[in-house]
Amino acid sequence: MSGPILLPGATGLNGSGQPTTLGVMGGGQLGRMFVQAAQRMGYFTAVLDPDVISPAGLVSHYHIQTDYLDETGLTQLLQRCAAVTTEFENVPAGALVTLGAARPTAPSADAVAIAQDRSKEKAHLARSGVPVAPYAVIETAEQLAAVVDDLLPGILKTARLGYDGKGQVRVKTRAELAQAWAELKRVPCVLEQMLPLASECSVILARGWDGACVHYAPQVNLHRAGILAVTQAYEENMPLALADQAVAATKKIADELNYVGVLCVEFFVLQDGTPAQAALGSLVVNEMAPRPHNSGHHTLDACDVSQFELQVRTLTGLPLTQPRQHSAAIMLNLLGDLWVDDATPPWNQVLALPGVHLHLYGKLKASLGRKMGHLTVTAATSAQARVTALRAAEILGIEAF
Repeated sequence: MSGPILLPGATGLNGSGQPTTLGVMGGGQLGRMFVQAAQRMGYFTAVLDPDVISPAGLVSHYHIQTDYLDETGLTQLLQRCAAVTTEFENVPAGALVTLGAARPTAPSADAVAIAQDRSKEKAHLARSGVPVAPYAVIETAEQLAAVVDDLLPGILKTARLGYDGKGQVRVKTRAELAQAWAELKRVPCVLEQMLPLASECSVILARGWDGACVHYAPQVNLHRAGILAVTQAYEENMPLALADQAVAATKKIADELNYVGVLCVEFFVLQDGTPAQAALGSLVVNEMAPRPHNSGHHTLDACDVSQFELQVRTLTGLPLTQPRQHSAAIMLNLLGDLWVDDATPPWNQVLALPGVHLHLYGKLKASLGRKMGHLTVTAATSAQARVTALRAAEILGIEAF
């Protein structure tokens, strides 16, 4: 596969005399951080998002405020941009088909379509030869009746539009499964066997148009109520053999997709000595995200090249260099729960701690469970990072880890 080489600061489309403009579908915090990385490198940016106060739209050169499938909006994006990316996987794949027919678009519509549908995703993972939790697709009453007892207890997940724990129900019995499917309006779902977990981790890589690939070391993640709460990123966070296995599996998945862009793959680490671990191995793929990922936000402060700069580099065909992590890092997600009674959290106390980096996303309204920002703590050692991160969590009222 070959792609463009779009140099920063170069003349834009049609001899416009302005820097090359990069487009992003989606205006959330991931789009905002992509925009900031692109602008730092000398590119202009355009965001397509219907929200008038979207975090990315507020900081971009251009904000096209239309629906993702709006023909006028897509035309405006094509007129302005030399290449287009996306910041979340629920952008309609049809829009990416339209964009990809006229401009370099990464990730591709095919890759996004797979990530949008858990049943398609499971099938792709099987083709890639990586282990997944035992599962069944449930789209009809007949498929519901045919579910084998071995899959219970399990987690019923909607095949589409689920994220941050939404569209997921834990079930223990066949009666609970039937009730959960009814509560989910009988939309297509995937039932996954609940496995004995030791931990969760993720791997983020970047793959170019020429197949060149670089990656970060795996991160260990802690979720609460289905939302990422804490990411720990440092060399000793997991055994080297397990880390190598996770990286190799992520590369397999990306190669099978002929993927271009930044890709995150999330894994379950199984408890040793359990029947599931004996049958499946130590690692099981949970899901993939065709974009930068919450668990990679530490790369902004702890690495010489962030995941968002890699997103710019993959899209524009610039060289990919293996990122170097120069500091141990722990990231804490900052949810709207911290803005009690609309009061501002005590940032002055948090920022008095050594190695603390505050990132707020420009969202004007806090609500329970909404990602408002993140805090990254960097230090020379993981022990130092942990002490500071725990103190920051205490000040903010975040549960210890």
